[in-house]
Amino acid sequence: MAECCAQWRGCEDAAVMVSSNGTFHLESPAFRDGALIPVIHTGEGLNLSPPLRWSGAPSNTASYALVMDDPDAPGGSWVHWVLFNIPPQLRALPAGLERLPQLPNGARHGSCWGVNQFERIGYQGPLPPGGLAHRYRFALQALDTGLALEPGCTLSELRQAIDGHGLAQAELSGVFASATAP
Repeated sequence: MAECCAQWRGCEDAAVMVSSNGTFHLESPAFRDGALIPVIHTGEGLNLSPPLRWSGAPSNTASYALVMDDPDAPGGSWVHWVLFNIPPQLRALPAGLERLPQLPNGARHGSCWGVNQFERIGYQGPLPPGGLAHRYRFALQALDTGLALEPGCTLSELRQAIDGHGLAQAELSGVFASATAP
């Protein structure tokens, strides 16, 4: 967790993930931490975002930001999902979240699907090249503010905006290997 937390910047003091009401925790009813991500949530299936739920966020959380990446991608960490300004009263995201720039609840999608160039908005499920399984990290950060970023912002812009605003971070990881032979 410390690697991703340091990558985000601004949550260095939140590495323990302890809040006033317990431990900040992220999970999915679709798969356990470290387990196989179901095909329905991948580019080989229906490419639906998995359901996520969290608990234990600090009481002064003003918004959440979520990033999903593949640290095993050739050429660097591949960004699969950027979602920010998730309302503080939410404790879950449903499966199959719409790929709209801004959701009805005010949450905004950033750009994703790449290492340095991003061409898509919304969740883009695992679709690694054939061969070994890749790890996919879902990192949810509790922030002390909402972010004045437009939909479609880059991960770099998100990192800059949250610098110094991280309260706690929770992570969930899953694995997936393409059925396509190398």
